Amino acid sequence: MRLRHDLPTALKYHALVIEKAAAESGLDHFDVCFELLDARDVNGVAAYGGFPVRYPSWRFGMDFERLQKGYDWGLSKIYELVINNDPTIAYLVRSNSLLEQKLVMAHVFGHADFFKHNACFAGTDRHMLDTMGRHSTQVRRIIDSVGLEKVERSLDRLLSLDGLIDPYLHRHTQAARPKPRPAMSERSFQLLEQMSEPLTRDKPVAELLPVPDADLPTLDILGYLEKHAPLSQWERELLRIVRAEAYYFAPQRLTKIANEGWACYWHSKILTGGILEPSEVIDFADVHSGATSAAPGQLNPYRLGLRLMRYAESKGHDLFLLRSVHSDVSLIDELVDEQFVLEYLGIRRRDLQAARQAGLDWVKWKEKLLGDLAWGGLPKIELIARDAHTGCLRLRHHHDGRDLQLAQAGETIKNLAAVWGGPVEIETLVESSPRILRAADGQFELVDLDEPPCDTQTPPAGPDLPAARAS
Repeated sequence: MRLRHDLPTALKYHALVIEKAAAESGLDHFDVCFELLDARDVNGVAAYGGFPVRYPSWRFGMDFERLQKGYDWGLSKIYELVINNDPTIAYLVRSNSLLEQKLVMAHVFGHADFFKHNACFAGTDRHMLDTMGRHSTQVRRIIDSVGLEKVERSLDRLLSLDGLIDPYLHRHTQAARPKPRPAMSERSFQLLEQMSEPLTRDKPVAELLPVPDADLPTLDILGYLEKHAPLSQWERELLRIVRAEAYYFAPQRLTKIANEGWACYWHSKILTGGILEPSEVIDFADVHSGATSAAPGQLNPYRLGLRLMRYAESKGHDLFLLRSVHSDVSLIDELVDEQFVLEYLGIRRRDLQAARQAGLDWVKWKEKLLGDLAWGGLPKIELIARDAHTGCLRLRHHHDGRDLQLAQAGETIKNLAAVWGGPVEIETLVESSPRILRAADGQFELVDLDEPPCDTQTPPAGPDLPAARAS
C-alpha cells in the first residue's frame, strides 16, 4: 500500500491494520493509494469518472453540478470512490467520521481485489490514470488546432455512441476461452458465451446488397467506425479516445452487483472480525444497513450483491472462484433459485402459497432481472452489413422483449450517420412488429421493414463509400 505523507496518522494506522486483515482473509490486490479530499473535490473527481484530469467537456460540469447540489441539499453523499488502476486509487472524504473511513477502506480493498482478478476486467488498461492524462492533453491540442466549437460538437456525437461497443471483445481475442469451472455451471457458461458472440453471421440482410467485409458483422461499432469512417485525422483521434474510455468503463456496467456485493461482503467481514471498537458496532450497523437497504421495487446493487455472496457462502461455493469468473448476469443465473428469491423478498415458506396466488413466480422474477441486466443494461446492437450501392450501414437490434426508446434511439443513429457520413438503418421490433429506424441528412424516420432501404438509386461514390471528409 502507498500511504501519502499528508494522510492523517490515525488513517494511516487503520489503513495498515485493515490491509493486514484483508491479506489474512485471502484478498489479493494491486497497491492501494488513498487520497483524502474535501467533499466538493470528491464530487469533482466523481464527475470526471473517478479521475483527477479529463478533457474539457460541458458534460463533466453538468455532472459536477448535479452531484454538488445533491450534497448541498442533503439528498446524496459519496462515501467512497475507487478506480481500477495499478496502483488502485481510492478517495476518502475528509468530512467522514473515523468509522466511515474504516468502512470505506475495507470496502476499497474488496474492490481492488475484484478489479485485479475478475475476468471482465482482464483486458482493461491498468494504467488508466496516465492514459486519461494523455487523452486530456491530446484533446486540448486538438482544440488549439481546430477550435473548441468543432471539438465539442464532435465529442457530443461520439459520446452519444459510447455504448456501441462489444463489452466481451477481450473474450474474442483470447487464444483460449475460459472453460466451465465448478463455480460456473454449464448453463451459466453457455449463457455467457451466447451473450458475447455476434448472432447474425449467417442470417440474411433484407433488401441490401452487402459489401464483402471481413470486419462484419461486429458488435464493436465504434471500432468499425474508427477503421472505416471517412474522418479527418483529428476526428479519428477523438474517436479513438472515446472508444478506449468506453472499453475501460464497460466492465463496471457488467459487474456492478457482483463488484459491490464482493466489497460489501468483505468490509462487513473484516470490520466485524476485530477491527471495530465495541463503541463503533451500532454506528457501523447503521451505516452498513443504510448502504444495503432498498425501497420496495428498487434494485440496490449493494444489497443484492451482498445477499448473493452470503447465499453462495451458505451453499458452500468457493467465493474467490465466483468473483473471478462471473459477471452480474452469470452470477445471478448461477445462484438465484426459489429459496434465494423467497429469502431476498422476505417471504416465509408458510406464506409461499399466498405469494404464488398473488402472482409471485420466482422463475419470471429471475428472468426479468437477467433481462434488465443483460448487455450491461443497454440494448444489444450489432452492425451487420454495408450496402454496396450507397454505403448505408445496417444495424440489428437484438430484441429482448423491450422496445427501443425511439426518440433516444433516433438521436443516436442521427449522430451515428453524421459520424459515418452516410445513411444508417437499424432493424428492430416496435410493439412486436418488424420496423426500421432510418437516419440520413440529419433526419430520422421509422418505416416498415419491407419498405425500400437506403436510396439504392444513388450511384456509389467509390469503393470506400462514403467519401472521406476534408480536415
